[in-house]
Amino acid sequence: MRVDLHNHTTLCNHATGTMEEYIEKAIEIGIDVYGFSDHAPMPFDPKYRMDISLKSSYEKSIEELQEKYKNSIEILKAYEVDFMQNSSLMLDEILTSKVDFLIGSVHFLQEKNSELWGFDNPEFIGKYKEKDIDLIWSDYFTAIKELAKSRLFDIVGHLDLIKLFKYLPKKDIKLLAKDALKEIKKANMVIEINAAGLRKPINEPYPSKELLELAFELDIPITFSSDAHSVEQVGFMYDEVKSFAKSVGYTKCATFKNRDKELVIF
Repeated sequence: MRVDLHNHTTLCNHATGTMEEYIEKAIEIGIDVYGFSDHAPMPFDPKYRMDISLKSSYEKSIEELQEKYKNSIEILKAYEVDFMQNSSLMLDEILTSKVDFLIGSVHFLQEKNSELWGFDNPEFIGKYKEKDIDLIWSDYFTAIKELAKSRLFDIVGHLDLIKLFKYLPKKDIKLLAKDALKEIKKANMVIEINAAGLRKPINEPYPSKELLELAFELDIPITFSSDAHSVEQVGFMYDEVKSFAKSVGYTKCATFKNRDKELVIF
C-alpha cells in the first residue's frame, strides 16, 4: 500500500495547485491513501497558514473530494499544527476537530527574549551563527519531547527539521534526540519519513538514518509523507523513501481513520 499523509493546499499561502489536481496526481502515481494536512490556523505568523475563516471550506472541500473519488483513492482529512511551548497559541477549535489525524510539528524555537525564531525560514538563517549549534539542537529536541508529552497529536512532523540548512551538531545526534524519541514511544505516536528534506540543502529525508534506526529500535511506527506544496511534489521520491525505510528494517507504515491508527504493509 502506498501512503502519503502530509500535503498542503493553497490555503496556507505558500503552495500552488488545486486540491483536485493533487488528488489526480496521487491517483496517477498509484497512491492508495492520501492525506490533506494543511497548516492549521493559529494567531501567529498568518502569512504561512490558513485563516480560521477558511477552516470550514477546507474541510468541506476534502469531504467533496472524498465522495467524488471514493472508488479511486482514500482521502484523509487532517491538519499540521505548530507546537510551541506557549500552547496558548494553539486553537482548541483545531485540536478538537473531527479529523483523521493531527501532525504536530516544531517550526519555531523560543528565544531568551521570549521571541520565537522560525529556524526553517531562510529569512532568519543568521541565527545559526549567533548561537551554540549543540544548544540549538538540544532546544529543538526538548520542544519535540514536550510536543510528545502533550498527547495532542498522532504524528510527529519531520522529526529532525532543524538540520535542513546543514548546520549539524557536534554531539551525537542519537544522544540529543533519544529522550524525545522515548517520549514519542510513550505517547504511542508515529513519526513520518518526510521526503521534503530531499528538496532542501541537507538533501536527505527527515529523519536521518541514525534517528530512523533509533526509532526502529524503540519500535516506533512510521508513515510516509511528501510534504507537497505543489502538484509536482505529490509522492516525491516515494520509491527511494520506501527503500530507505526498508533498509532500516521497517515493513509496515501507519494510516489513520478518525484518529485511530492502522499499520499496513508497504
